[in-house]
Amino acid sequence: MQTFNVHGMTCAHCERAVTRAIQALDPQAGVRVDLDAGVVQVESALSDAAIREAIEQEGYRIE
Repeated sequence: MQTFNVHGMTCAHCERAVTRAIQALDPQAGVRVDLDAGVVQVESALSDAAIREAIEQEGYRIE
């Protein structure tokens, strides 16, 4: 499981946007978003770089 600290997520829309962006690359990816902690956990064969790019293209910053 890969874990990312993501800044800028504040609501259910943010959660859906991040999840959809990752699952567009890997439809079977397991994505868990914790808005309060600003954490996204991904269970996927995708590379770290691919996941980071998908999240950043949605307008969020990864620490």
